[in-house]
Amino acid sequence: MRLNRTQGAAVTAVALAVLFAGGAVTVASADRDEAPAGPPTTSADAGFARDMSVHHQQAVEMSFIVRDRTKDEEVRRLAYDIANTQANQRGMMLGWLDLWGLPKNESGVEPMTWMGMGVSADADALDGALMPGMATDAQMDELRRASGRKAEVLYLKLMTAHHRGGVHMAEGCVQKCGVAVERDLAQGMVDSQTSEMALMADLLKKRGG
Repeated sequence: MRLNRTQGAAVTAVALAVLFAGGAVTVASADRDEAPAGPPTTSADAGFARDMSVHHQQAVEMSFIVRDRTKDEEVRRLAYDIANTQANQRGMMLGWLDLWGLPKNESGVEPMTWMGMGVSADADALDGALMPGMATDAQMDELRRASGRKAEVLYLKLMTAHHRGGVHMAEGCVQKCGVAVERDLAQGMVDSQTSEMALMADLLKKRGG
């Protein structure tokens, strides 16, 4: 069957479209294959994401404890803000580890190694305080037993120390992390937790702490 000029042009256009589409798929596949990998498991980016996830988890736990141990609206509101913010940030950091194909817990690597200040992972020796500012197991138990004004003061003191350690870690990421979005998150932690420490100092003063 012979094609007229219009039909021939249409066939040629379809053939070129298929050819270009195939080329685009090949290029896209090549781009995916050659996409740069995420940071290595020994990097500051991975270390910060792992360690700060653990650090944040304790802050969330402390905040839920005090929420149930006091009726004071100021402290309960602060606890809610800290729990909500740090739970969301923890989810982001764990999501990055998944995206990078890295384990959430690196066996054999001590906490804070990425900052050049490895802390012994012996929980018995540290009583659960694996990183700067973290409360010990004994302090967590004390918070669970406390109520009212005593729970408020203890929470504010423990969370102030917790924030101080968290700011130290976040400043380390700002200096050492290579992933820009993670550095931005770390700087945000420095700013927000510094502001919260000032607020907690005022709340402690009001409670004679």
